[in-house]
Amino acid sequence: MPRILLAILLFLLLLALLPAWPYSAGWGYYPSGGLGLLLLLVLVLLFIRPRAI
Repeated sequence: MPRILLAILLFLLLLALLPAWPYSAGWGYYPSGGLGLLLLLVLVLLFIRPRAI
């Protein structure tokens, strides 16, 4: 359960970093790249890891 909450939190943070304001439109998606990589890593670990019964 905590891993799912972490994945949701990371996804929401990723959405918050998307350029929405005119002054940040020139930045592109660069600021969210590191957080996107972290989100991808967490999602891969969520789905690859064997689940305990």
